[in-house]
Amino acid sequence: MKKVLITGASSGMGRASAVFLAENGYEVYATSRTPQKLPYIKNLHSLYMDLKDIKSIKKVVDTIPSIDVLINNAGYGLVSTVEDVTEEEMLDQFDINVFGLLRVCKAVIPKMRKQKSGVIINISSFLGKVGLPLFTFYNSSKYAVEGITDSLRYELKEFGIRVHSVLPGFFDTNFARDNLVVNSKSVLDDSAYKKLADSLLPTITNQINNGNSSFEVAKLIKNIIEDEKFEARQTIGDKARKFIPMRRELSDEDFERRVREYYKLDG
Repeated sequence: MKKVLITGASSGMGRASAVFLAENGYEVYATSRTPQKLPYIKNLHSLYMDLKDIKSIKKVVDTIPSIDVLINNAGYGLVSTVEDVTEEEMLDQFDINVFGLLRVCKAVIPKMRKQKSGVIINISSFLGKVGLPLFTFYNSSKYAVEGITDSLRYELKEFGIRVHSVLPGFFDTNFARDNLVVNSKSVLDDSAYKKLADSLLPTITNQINNGNSSFEVAKLIKNIIEDEKFEARQTIGDKARKFIPMRRELSDEDFERRVREYYKLDG
């Protein structure tokens, strides 16, 4: 039975993937800071992990004899302008979304290297290829995840370790409610960015709340694990399928024009 370690498994795509894989014959070690939120089902082990604490990560990794699959799913989105962001907000966004992912990879890779096999799946975002105002720090953290994924593929290939990224669009999860952190200054009535926030944020929240089902991601992850020739990067969800191909085809200027029109950024 293949063993899967997944981060950020207490809700959304992480929870759906943990449950789906456990129900389909995988032994799943589902980690989060709130493991009590996960259901009690066969083959699903709920464990506490804090991505900011390397000791917490190593404690979990050391308890698992072998790890066949690592799914780096944990993350959240900071909503803030560059002008208003605090030092703490800025550093915390990267500490979870980027450095947390790297800490888990650092702990897991030696096991995979010794067994000369493994699959690492990094849950990125279509916003790792597409910029949006007010999401600068989330965007840049996911751009970083894409760079990490591309580099790790070279680094780990000779050890039989596959590395993939999944770029979801907006999915119907608790992300808008539980995983968006808003800098209050950016949305105050006297903020220079109030008009932008009032226009963009309700649209984004609505798109998340009416997005695709998380189980689509879970099924895709299972396909990636089981197909050794699966492509390195895969988009999923309506927004990802709309914007990522457009991003490849258009110039930066034309693409930005399309995004501004779509999200009515010019009023």
